[in-house]
Amino acid sequence: MSYFKHHVFVCTNQRDNGEPCCHARGGSDAFAYAKERIAQMQLNGPGGVRINKAGCLGRCDAGPVLVVYPEETWYGYVDNEDIEEIVQEHLVHGRVVERLKV
Repeated sequence: MSYFKHHVFVCTNQRDNGEPCCHARGGSDAFAYAKERIAQMQLNGPGGVRINKAGCLGRCDAGPVLVVYPEETWYGYVDNEDIEEIVQEHLVHGRVVERLKV
């Protein structure tokens, strides 16, 4: 049994040389939004959902990205509406958001 039902890693990698990165595409804002929503819904903690910052996840071409474990589901997203859909569908109801998979 996993310690968390879902463990989410949100890429917040920042590059200083102007190369594309998830931070520049909204990764840090998405992390903050997801973490706040999970806390508001009281889904955080053991047996619930853990939202973590991650350095480069190596999927810059699809960025910004996050990955949900234990399912190993990778998502690309555009805005907080996409993050909300991932929270509601995948993290709450266990349904993969096919349109956002990368």
